[in-house]
Amino acid sequence: MESIYSLQQFMAFTKSVIYGLVVLTLIAMPAFWYFLTERDDD
Repeated sequence: MESIYSLQQFMAFTKSVIYGLVVLTLIAMPAFWYFLTERDDD
């Protein structure tokens, strides 16, 4: 990983990390909701 030397580089890096976390959350939330609401039919 490169060193961050300026505020602009820091903000761009932070923004990309946040976008990644948002995408992971949007994928994980429906999967978790399905896990919570699925029924166990015996």
